[in-house]
Amino acid sequence: MTDVRSAAGPLGIVLFQLGGPRSLDEIQPFLESMFRDPDLFDLPVPDWFRSWLARKLSTWRAAKARPLYESIGGMSPIVATTCQQARLLERMLRPSLACRVFVAMRYGAPSTGLAVKAVREAGIGRLLLLPLYPQYSTATTGSSTREWDRLCREEGLAIPTERVDSYCSLPPYINAVAERVDEGLARFPPDSRPHVVFSAHGLPEKLIRRGDPYQRQIEETTRLVLKRCSASSPHTLCYQSRVGPQRWLGPSLTDSLRQLGRTGTDSVLVVPISFVSDHLETLSEIDIEAREEASRWGIRQFETMEGLNDSAAFINALAQLVLNRVTSTDGR
Repeated sequence: MTDVRSAAGPLGIVLFQLGGPRSLDEIQPFLESMFRDPDLFDLPVPDWFRSWLARKLSTWRAAKARPLYESIGGMSPIVATTCQQARLLERMLRPSLACRVFVAMRYGAPSTGLAVKAVREAGIGRLLLLPLYPQYSTATTGSSTREWDRLCREEGLAIPTERVDSYCSLPPYINAVAERVDEGLARFPPDSRPHVVFSAHGLPEKLIRRGDPYQRQIEETTRLVLKRCSASSPHTLCYQSRVGPQRWLGPSLTDSLRQLGRTGTDSVLVVPISFVSDHLETLSEIDIEAREEASRWGIRQFETMEGLNDSAAFINALAQLVLNRVTSTDGR
């Protein structure tokens, strides 16, 4: 791997993110591109069958997803939020570092292919690939990185490149999450002890059995955030957003809320611990669907932590991560 400090020229920082439909018409194509990804849906089938199955599944799934997107404004805000994060990061770094920040969505637009072309046109001399997935998984960071490498080979783009795999325990990142958790806890009465439910995006168990570090890193992030938070509250770690019949990490968010209601818990703060921006999984799956589930089980006060989004603390965490990689040890 080439150290980006060794290459002359401006630094290009590429933010990897999952992506999302920017309109109701983009739901089906977005889902189809996801279902085509063998890193996300590892099925022992030939490519032609995978493509056929992706079209069928995405058409069926889009019909179910459409009302969910309608409930949050007819689109996912993740694209706009990520572009804002890119602008803020570039602005924060510019006084001390000549750089450009690009956005590469794994599915949908602005696509990874467009980001590769933008990097070439900008005359970037060195690259840092920075995933907006704090915890590493082969299905997220791994898939985005492989797609980037494939498209760079196709374009003949060869630039000295360094990669960030994970920052699940980076202190500024932990501080940013803990700050949001404290803001959420402040919505409860001073004498209450709400149960903090850390909800991470699910992952098939077979990926963990193959050595994927995602679950371990989620647990580490949760531990450090709890240590950093100002209040000590009971907590639970669970997973959400299961897709398909295979076994996924558990317990699920729904099962966790049901158990808490059964045992008399009346106030809950849900912390979307693996997400760095609000989108369908937080705005609909948590704030609408899980809220209704919690009410059915007697949980009277249900709060959702706001996503990191354009949090100054989170942008600072990304900036520190970049500077730690590209600044020499003498502080230049």
